[in-house]
Amino acid sequence: MNPTRRTGLLLTGALVLAALTGCGSGSPAGHTSRDAIKPARPAAPQRQAVYGLPGMPPVLDTEDVYAADRPGRLSPVVKDFPSRVYVPNTESDTVTVIDPKTFRVTETIKVGRQPQHVVPSWDLKTLWVNNDKGNTLTPIDPRTGRAGAPVDVHDPYNLYFTPDGKHAVVMASLDRELVFRDPHTMRIQHTEPVSCYGVNHADFSLDGRYFIVSCEFSGELLKVDTARMKVVAHQKLPFDGAMPQDVKISPDGKRFYIADMMANGMWVLDGDAFTTPELLPTGKGTHGLYVSRDSREMYISNRGEGTVSVFDFPQHRLTKKWRLPQGGSPDMGGVSADGNTLWLSGRYDSEVYAIDTRTGVQVARVPVGDGPHGLAVYPQPGRYSLGHTGIFR
Repeated sequence: MNPTRRTGLLLTGALVLAALTGCGSGSPAGHTSRDAIKPARPAAPQRQAVYGLPGMPPVLDTEDVYAADRPGRLSPVVKDFPSRVYVPNTESDTVTVIDPKTFRVTETIKVGRQPQHVVPSWDLKTLWVNNDKGNTLTPIDPRTGRAGAPVDVHDPYNLYFTPDGKHAVVMASLDRELVFRDPHTMRIQHTEPVSCYGVNHADFSLDGRYFIVSCEFSGELLKVDTARMKVVAHQKLPFDGAMPQDVKISPDGKRFYIADMMANGMWVLDGDAFTTPELLPTGKGTHGLYVSRDSREMYISNRGEGTVSVFDFPQHRLTKKWRLPQGGSPDMGGVSADGNTLWLSGRYDSEVYAIDTRTGVQVARVPVGDGPHGLAVYPQPGRYSLGHTGIFR
């Protein structure tokens, strides 16, 4: 191109640009042209879509797996159920039923041998009592409180449900198996042998595509592919004599927390990578993990010292420790529908503790049967249950 012509074109372009700029800002001082160019608003941050396990309800909030568990947000399925606390007494072979408003026992239900946990079904309609040594599950209708005919299930130490509602997963601790069953009839669909000892607790990933299982008696963790119903990874915890217990996922789905009663703390695990976890000390005999209704805190029962540690998710640290005034053995439990009360069984003291989550003050101690274990507070907010004493999404 001729240099002279090129210079002319550049000058012409500059003049046009200046003219356009003048049209946008050439109104008199103190006035704004209706055609003035306004700065664009910054685009709202886009949260990454979650491609969940096929068939599972959609993830409500990618930053909070517990978004459906807000205070009083009861499913239409359970909104008319009476509020009760169901306590399985492993040495009495009974379930004690408590009215949480009066702290009084309303009923004692005879069940099978050595009931370990009371587990809400995926569809929220049934409570299943895990009669471990009796090799049965006792169904309880939470609307009426009546127990139904027991269902034969071998070695049902604990019970979970896949996020799509297609399978119940029996933690057959002594059989060393994960047994996938029909969630209604409990007929066997698939049996997955495990190499570890004492499978007992679990929780599912944000997308529901895998779950992490603790093995109490061999100090190991398993990673299980939900759709394939197959163990895809396992690891030994880096602590001699480790005894992992309860498992919970963080609200943002990035970490799993595993209580360890011998390591006296909880392991912090990257579930996706399944790398070696780090130990966060919490207290002697760390056992149960329960998330607050605002998803900001987690209550950690320390069975060996009669305390509850409070973990702050955003700060990723312990912020408080509550002590039961007369000591005790706080074990498994759950949070009330309004989020104001933490209920825990006293495993070795034949009692149940009610703790105010706003103050940490014990508000009641209720005598129950011998060896109270995995109590369920019911109903609780949530669209569906993943099992145990109440893991809701």
